[in-house]
Amino acid sequence: MSFFGKLKERMFRSSSKLDEGLDALVAAEPAPEAPDAPIPSPAPIVAPDGSKPGLLSRLTGRQDAPRRVLDDAFVEELEDLLVQADLGVDTALKVTANIAAGRFGRRVTTAEIKEALAAEIARIMEPVARPLPLYAKKPQVVLVVGVNGAGKTTTIGKLASQFRAAGKSVIIAAGDTFRAAAVEQLQVWGQRAGVPVMTAPEGSDPASLAFDALTRAQAEGADLLMIDTAGRLQNRADLMEELAKIVRVLRKKDPSAPHNTLLVLDATTGQNALTQVEVFRQMANVSGLIMTKLDGTARGGVLVALADRFGLPIHAIGVGEQIEDLDAFDPQDFAAALTGTESR
Repeated sequence: MSFFGKLKERMFRSSSKLDEGLDALVAAEPAPEAPDAPIPSPAPIVAPDGSKPGLLSRLTGRQDAPRRVLDDAFVEELEDLLVQADLGVDTALKVTANIAAGRFGRRVTTAEIKEALAAEIARIMEPVARPLPLYAKKPQVVLVVGVNGAGKTTTIGKLASQFRAAGKSVIIAAGDTFRAAAVEQLQVWGQRAGVPVMTAPEGSDPASLAFDALTRAQAEGADLLMIDTAGRLQNRADLMEELAKIVRVLRKKDPSAPHNTLLVLDATTGQNALTQVEVFRQMANVSGLIMTKLDGTARGGVLVALADRFGLPIHAIGVGEQIEDLDAFDPQDFAAALTGTESR
């Protein structure tokens, strides 16, 4: 199955929530006042073979599809639905205003609203859809940050394995020295990918490990050095100092390091992801985002809110545990998966 196929299938909870909500909105048009004379029902559309169209064809804009006037009440209900889908208030207001422009007062079908919504989401996401940049500089230092449980360790393993498969030499530094499980997980990924994983005794200084890892990467001419970090937000001041120290130490070896600072976010946290971006932008110079666990949530819309508010590059998204379940972010595919429409 293609990555888009997986994305569409595994984001079912998000897309079905929007599907059902939009169907209900269009079907909720108030009944008109009874006319003086009964108006005959339109004859059903009949195919050349005499059969009647099914539900799918009726929902794709055929004449007998349910329609509703796009008025103020519809716009307000659509805003509420998008907020519930985790697009956030500000983004939902912008999206509905753009959908209403040029359509206000018209009778629209569910399919027409879904297509318009997909187009708006893709428009917002297009500027931020950028692959992780690869520079000629060796080694390229990639610092990976995020709260514990967001999927940092797995994401590092997948990226390292994909880079290795593409012919790049990679070294991983297991910089979350306070979590033995994170170190062990990286070692497993390293074995799978044939990538060395540098570790340090539990509780030791992550900055010292980062320095040693960069020294080795330079000596061996590695293409990439990926550094895992801790994510204990409950002690924010300590974490901020820890990250700052890692950067200071790296710059003793390479004044331009780190070249990328990736923030890994868990889609299941919904609007909390926006708070995490705010916090980590204060603590580290975040250069791009990776969103994981889109297969386990009905909150995929938060990625739209992130793009709209911060404009940070979204390098990749994850929809599962396998290595192929992390792929470059495609705005058209994402918009189609979220709204239940077909990818263009």
